Amino acid sequence: MKRVLCVLGTRPEAIKLAPLVLELRAHPESFETHLCSTGQHADLLEPVWRCFGIRPDTKLECMRPGQSLESLTARILDSLPAIFESTRPELVIVQGDTTTTLCAAQLAFYRRVPVVHIEAGLRTHNPYMPFPEEMNRTLVSRLASLHCAPTQNAAQNLLREGIPAERVHVTGNTSIDALQWVLGALDNGTLQPEATFPPSERKRVVATMHRRESFGDRLESVCQALVRLLAEHELELIVPLHPNPEAGARVASLLPEHPHLYLTAPLDYASFVALMRSADLLLTDSGGIQEEAPYLGRPVVVVRECTERPEGVAAGVASVVGFEPESILAACRAALFPAADAAQSPVRHGIYGDGSACRQIRHLIASFQGK
Repeated sequence: MKRVLCVLGTRPEAIKLAPLVLELRAHPESFETHLCSTGQHADLLEPVWRCFGIRPDTKLECMRPGQSLESLTARILDSLPAIFESTRPELVIVQGDTTTTLCAAQLAFYRRVPVVHIEAGLRTHNPYMPFPEEMNRTLVSRLASLHCAPTQNAAQNLLREGIPAERVHVTGNTSIDALQWVLGALDNGTLQPEATFPPSERKRVVATMHRRESFGDRLESVCQALVRLLAEHELELIVPLHPNPEAGARVASLLPEHPHLYLTAPLDYASFVALMRSADLLLTDSGGIQEEAPYLGRPVVVVRECTERPEGVAAGVASVVGFEPESILAACRAALFPAADAAQSPVRHGIYGDGSACRQIRHLIASFQGK
């Protein structure tokens, strides 16, 4: 039996690690699995636990209002040693590119405990986009012993950086496992969304914005484009607001009242999956939505300068448009009102996985030997 410590802190980490925790806990003869939450997104995590029917074994309270990245990093590094002492892990699992991910990997390295990096190898090759995530995941790649890359492109990034090939495995992204799990539970009635949105005769656009590099003038430009889109076309726009006031409150202040504009509180994952499935277009700066949208057969407009998920762009289901209102509008119109000779029905793409990532990762962890 291997003692495994999974460390997460944010809502996306929880969504993407939840199916892996369920997979490992379904095999207690092989794994003793401890789940630790640093509470980096404390308020957003409770609905995730309810959705997947899991609870963290340890909950830290590392988040403080208005804190800096350096103070958060220091607090997480100061809080985790006690968890390592009590659980004595033989493997530490981290996901993605958050501050929690970097801190847990760094502490595992200090303790000479092998790190398994889920969603390894994503790169924009610009250290400040996204910030600080691009540098976080690059540093974690130097600390990890087992790299679970979601795509061949991500695996090639790691190989080009000198990661030994025997440590790199293409598994697909656990986000698709999570999405499949929720879709199945919604369809069979075992899971009910906490918020629902009635069908609309208008085309439905769902927009989310939360990244630090989007704050300020860039966020204003995106909102200008959305206001024009509403004014010029018969649409319904739904905008779940992020709890960070630099994101959610700012967006709310920039979008004037409109009979077909709906600003909502942050949605639980099941509600958001149901909403995405009903949308005609997703506009976002999120990474996870770039993975989920192709699987759902929904076009996605990415309001960022670059993306670490180029597979969606190559498949023609994602457009990276930057922050100029005209570019955003042009991409939205092209997606919402395709040319007569374009495909009119949604096409699902499994470019980020087929739902078997967690099973593959379990087998990799079970057979892993060494540091």
